[in-house]
Amino acid sequence: MPVGGNEALPRMPQLRLDELLEELQARIDAARGTRDRVHSLLEAVLSVGRELDLTQVLRRIAEAAAVLVDAEYGALGVIGPDGRILSQFLTVGLTQDEIAAIGPFPAGHGILGELIHHPKPLRLTDLSAHPSSYGFPAHHPPMRSFLGVPIRVREEVFGNLYLTDKRGGHDFDAEDEAVITTLSMAAGVAIDNARLYEEAQRRQRWLEANAEITSNLLSGHARGDVLELIGLRAQEITNAAVADISVPVAGADELMVELAIGGRAEARRGLVVPVKGTLSGAAYQAGTPVTTACMADDTRFTAGPRRVAGIGAAVAVPLGTAAAEARGVLLLGRAAGEPVFTDEEIGPLLGFAAQAALALELAERRRDAEQLALLEDRDRIARDLHDLAIQRLFATGMTLQSAARLIENTGAAERVTRAVGDLDDTIKIIRSTIFGLRARDTDAAPTLRARAARAVGEAAAALGFPPRLSLEGLLDTDVAPQVADHVMAVLSEALSNAARHAHATRVEVTLKATGKEIALTVSDNGVGIPEQGRRSGLNNLADRARSLDGALRIENPPDGGSRLIWTAPLVAGA
Repeated sequence: MPVGGNEALPRMPQLRLDELLEELQARIDAARGTRDRVHSLLEAVLSVGRELDLTQVLRRIAEAAAVLVDAEYGALGVIGPDGRILSQFLTVGLTQDEIAAIGPFPAGHGILGELIHHPKPLRLTDLSAHPSSYGFPAHHPPMRSFLGVPIRVREEVFGNLYLTDKRGGHDFDAEDEAVITTLSMAAGVAIDNARLYEEAQRRQRWLEANAEITSNLLSGHARGDVLELIGLRAQEITNAAVADISVPVAGADELMVELAIGGRAEARRGLVVPVKGTLSGAAYQAGTPVTTACMADDTRFTAGPRRVAGIGAAVAVPLGTAAAEARGVLLLGRAAGEPVFTDEEIGPLLGFAAQAALALELAERRRDAEQLALLEDRDRIARDLHDLAIQRLFATGMTLQSAARLIENTGAAERVTRAVGDLDDTIKIIRSTIFGLRARDTDAAPTLRARAARAVGEAAAALGFPPRLSLEGLLDTDVAPQVADHVMAVLSEALSNAARHAHATRVEVTLKATGKEIALTVSDNGVGIPEQGRRSGLNNLADRARSLDGALRIENPPDGGSRLIWTAPLVAGA
């Protein structure tokens, strides 16, 4: 037998032993890898469970999932209230520049929508080969392998975990799926805890805000101050970018923005929008909250001017318990990309809106009481003027008239006669003043004085301060009704222009009736009227003046601002 054959016999057991040792080492390494992975999973579960801020919890879940299965990219999509699209989308592995280049986050179609409609784990070797794949948008990095797992909170699907491109070019396996499924169960508990904590915190803040508002109401704070407090607190608690409170316009199917916070608030304050075709109008008509996932894209609300660019989710809540009792609307809007308003958030808003309605009602009651006291004081003044001043002036006039007959000097007699005439004119002015004092704003045909005072008072909300008003002459007796209607139209337009374009801090209105004409002057200390600006409104005012044989004059005072002077005869065609 050859020598070489004898040498090979002892090597056979040695080779078998090496194979067994290698297999043992592989199993040890596998066990160690499993141990390390279980340890990493436990660490991830503990890390996720420590957080109570919901946004941070969601981000930690996405980051932990990507690390556990060694994925290059990860994302967590939160399903919106409608159960069809994603309301939030948090990514891992993409830079801010890459996110900006890709554009808006996905809404939940294609592969992402597959998990929404069929909430069960999904593993793909090549996601582009799936029938539901839509491809990638421009500037999106290429992705191949895919693992998706739903996240359930109390048996309801909250969202989905999406993982792509396992490092090393490998595919996701059953063990990866098991690990992420385990993480998703722990994530559901963590999300539930964070939501409960967030809800408790939110309720506490609502209670504190309600107490603050009630204290302000009982302390007699002004209506505007209380409304501003309501808007601020609602904006802060709901994390809204803008908050508006709109009130109905008397005699018109429109709403006026009385309070605006956030964004370009000055541009929105005083804005008039139609009830039909707007988010605020829908809530006002229905008497119930109305929400939208994106104001810019919602085809239900296209009427009126666009309020703020970049606003996404929004909610409008009526200020009252029913459409017939609604005194206005509270509108809150979040920045584009922020979560939609949920039922858990809207519930406390209803109570908060009731506080706003109470503020409006108390302000109206306080104003009615002040008006009653003012009218009673006016009645006293009018009575005193009639019983004392007019009687004495009349007696003085009679005495002077009798004395004029006894004066032989012709010049002196004429002067006394003129003085009697002046006294007679003074008595007429006092009688007109008495008539104005006793006039009620609620009369079927309010006087020109009352109409002008009301228009100036209503303009204070749009301007942000009360204009100064001066009334002179026999406005309620000498001005023809047709002319008075033109005057009110011109006054409303002038005040509206001042509120929208002047950026003024002072507005003065003077309405004066002389012996032959009525003159309306509206001046402000704003930016003035540009020469090349739109003149359609001013042209309308000029046309009104010309139709009455009057005139319109625009002045730019040396100290800045503008002055509008509109004149017309007291009687149309006179």
